[in-house]
Amino acid sequence: MPVSNPNDPVFAPGPWEHRTIYAHGQRFHAATMGTGPLVILLHGFPTFWWTWRELLEPISKAGFTVAALDIRGYGGSDHPPRGYDPRTLAADVAGVIRTLGHRDAVVIGHGYGGLIAWTAATLQKGVVRGLGIVSSAHPNSLRRATISNVAQTKALAFAVAMQRPWIAERALVKNGAAEIGRLINLWAQPAKLDSEVVARYQAAFMRGNTAYCACEIHRWAMRSIPRLDGRKFASDMDSITQIPVIQIHGTSDQVILHGTAVKSKDYAADAYEFHDVLDGNHLLTETHPELLARLLVNWLAQFSEVN
Repeated sequence: MPVSNPNDPVFAPGPWEHRTIYAHGQRFHAATMGTGPLVILLHGFPTFWWTWRELLEPISKAGFTVAALDIRGYGGSDHPPRGYDPRTLAADVAGVIRTLGHRDAVVIGHGYGGLIAWTAATLQKGVVRGLGIVSSAHPNSLRRATISNVAQTKALAFAVAMQRPWIAERALVKNGAAEIGRLINLWAQPAKLDSEVVARYQAAFMRGNTAYCACEIHRWAMRSIPRLDGRKFASDMDSITQIPVIQIHGTSDQVILHGTAVKSKDYAADAYEFHDVLDGNHLLTETHPELLARLLVNWLAQFSEVN
């Protein structure tokens, strides 16, 4: 179902089409372009589909249907009170793929979106045919580093701060989501983002109860580490994916440390490639979109209809 509201920060006009997708009992928003095999793009915290805007056209021109999705709790998608564990978020992705009329898709995720993508590839068998990980890591690699690596734990201080009920939500939206602007600018360093770009992220984060939903995702991630459900998730994720994987990571990522990301290779088979972005930051989608487009389009060629 097409949707459009250019006055809403989520529905930015462009060469893409805004669509409402009903899947897994929820309503999702995505910006889509092109025809051909499906590529799903998943954003992380604290962005939304718009972080992929510079990659939609290159990927679609390479012969793919590309859908940049607002994950549950963000942007134009539903903001339900529950369902922010990675199993549910991965099932959301599988549902969207099927609703769009495809048997499977290549799934590419940035930040927390990368954790969702890897979860979908592992737990939603047969739905993910290729996996792209940008500024992220395998969930178990991040879990181990969070427990054992002080530097990684410090890098996730923003997620630790989200553990405080009510206080965290209010802090994130205070003064027009000034904290979101601070994080966006911090994670883009040393690049300087246009103030209008930062303002759009802030405005989108102020939409509905996004702050609560964002906190719930990180609350599960942190609080589940010692719990039975968290240990069961880690056990279920402790397998090697046999599908092609590309991982792109900045050597100066301020959120997922480079050493944490590199250890993700332990969960991938031979069809795996890792690309360093020298001095690259966490927000590669904003600061290095041309490099990402080139690397991803070249890698995606193996999934085109002509191959």
